[in-house]
Amino acid sequence: MLDHLVLAEITNTTISSMVVVTGSFLILLALLKKFAWGPITEIMKKREDQIANDLDSAEQSRIKAAKMEEERQQKLMASQSEAAGIIKTAKDSGEASRQKILEETKEEVSRLKSKAQVDIEMEKENALTSVKDDVAELSLQIAAKILNKELSADTHESLIDQYIEGLGSQHEAK
Repeated sequence: MLDHLVLAEITNTTISSMVVVTGSFLILLALLKKFAWGPITEIMKKREDQIANDLDSAEQSRIKAAKMEEERQQKLMASQSEAAGIIKTAKDSGEASRQKILEETKEEVSRLKSKAQVDIEMEKENALTSVKDDVAELSLQIAAKILNKELSADTHESLIDQYIEGLGSQHEAK
C-alpha cells in the first residue's frame, strides 16, 4: 500500500503539498495572531512605555542633579564669602586689640615715667633737706666750738636759715 502512495503522480503531490503547506501556514498565522500577536504587542508596548518612563526619569534625575549641583555651588560660594568675612573680622579685631594694647602700654610707660620723675624729685628734695639739716647741725657745732658759747634758740634758727639760703643759692648756681 505504501507503494501505491509513493507511485502517485509527482505533479499532483507537489501542488497538493503546496496547498497543504500554504493552508498550514495561514492557519499558523491565524493562530499566531489570535494567541501570540496580542500578548507580544502588549509586551512590546509595556517595554516601550517602560523605556520612555526610564528616559523621562533619567532626564528628570539629570535636571535634579544639575539643580543640586548649582545649589551646592551657591552654598559653597556663600560659605567661602562667610569664611572670608569671618577671617576679615578676626583680622580687624586682632588689629584693634593690638592697637589697644599698644596704646595701653604707651600710657602705662608714660604714667610710670611720670611717677618715676615725681619720685626722683621727692627723693632729691628729701636728700637736699637731709643734707641741709646735717650741714646746719655741723655748722652749729662748729660755730659753738669757735665761739665757745651756746647760741640762743632765735640766734641758732637765724644762723641755720642764713646758711640754708646760702646752700640753696650755691646749689642753684651749680
